[in-house]
Amino acid sequence: MSLRSLLGRSSRVKKAPPKSPGANRVSPSKRRPAATKPTNNEQDDEDDFFDGKLDDYGLVKALAVDMNLRDTVQAIQYIRSHMFTPMPQQAGGMNSTRIADVLNYREKLPPLVTISHIQTLLSSPSAVEREAAELAQSGFIRKIVVARRGDIGETLILFSDLDTLIDSTSILPKTTRENFKAYLQRTPSTQSVHRSALSEYDVDTLFQAGFLTAHHLGFVTHSSLSDTVNTFSRPEDRMSLVSLETVSRQPTGSLGTMGGAGAVYAAGGSGGGHGPGPSLPASVTELRLAIPGNGAFLKLVSSALGHLTTLLGKSRYREAPEGLLRDRWDGAIVREEVRQATRRSRGEFAGILPGQTRKWKQFYGLSFDWVLQEAVGSGLVEVFETRSVGRGVRAL
Repeated sequence: MSLRSLLGRSSRVKKAPPKSPGANRVSPSKRRPAATKPTNNEQDDEDDFFDGKLDDYGLVKALAVDMNLRDTVQAIQYIRSHMFTPMPQQAGGMNSTRIADVLNYREKLPPLVTISHIQTLLSSPSAVEREAAELAQSGFIRKIVVARRGDIGETLILFSDLDTLIDSTSILPKTTRENFKAYLQRTPSTQSVHRSALSEYDVDTLFQAGFLTAHHLGFVTHSSLSDTVNTFSRPEDRMSLVSLETVSRQPTGSLGTMGGAGAVYAAGGSGGGHGPGPSLPASVTELRLAIPGNGAFLKLVSSALGHLTTLLGKSRYREAPEGLLRDRWDGAIVREEVRQATRRSRGEFAGILPGQTRKWKQFYGLSFDWVLQEAVGSGLVEVFETRSVGRGVRAL
């Protein structure tokens, strides 16, 4: 059998006739939907990062949106109530277990507010300092300072919230609660607590509950604080009990060369203790007031500030319009909704749900405005007027 018979009557390849200009167009109803949604790397490549230099017409002195804020107490309540965004009502991308985790985390977070955050809402930082000192002497608020944590380590708490926190701690006996409250009322502005001011049982119980921290050679020893590293503190302040500078000063063969009493616990270990918390070493004479869960608060604020500065670093001049920075913090959900509407009109679907963004997976729905105000108070960014695209944010 010949090759021509196998190939048919003609072995020549015939060219297709030329098509009209509109022949390549396909109606939206005939297009195939997208099989997969874009990955995170693809989404990052699609981000239209702002690379232009913004006009600067002066810094914004106060970031308060509510003009009714007049004093420190109102600012504390405002900051606490606007820390987190509401949970998504539908299509949030979180199951019931994750929703419960987010709500429990928010509930357990201590009601602390940094002093620098309050200063960003009110027009006069010096007036905030004076008013905070007066309110502390009057017994309305309490100042809690965590050493070597920068501006985020200087916090305020309403005395009513502190009383509620003490009463809700189940491991504290009634007598210990009453003795501790009486001591706080007698010393409204002190930060240090001598062991002789309370009984040995009260001191040890308060230490286990997290209301007291021990100081060894000037360094804080407590589990809620030892696992939090403030990346914004000075290099000379980032030392621990087992740092070379500390150990080198101790006599040879002494306990200080091992980091001192409680070094294992300060490094994040259990220290061999049992029960609700570690036992207070007998050698400790200096104690400081603390708030249970302060370590979780510091960790959340530090990581949020670091992420915000990273988002600003994506721009060429480390500055961006506030609206664009907000969009990045929210995971580009607003821009994604526009994309989804366009894709749905073509019969496609590929989108990002809020629960899949870092705002909810890592920061439990932390509000952008709250983080921006915290960053301004910490001296990491500044907000200025552009007169063209609203307010601008610049990294310092």
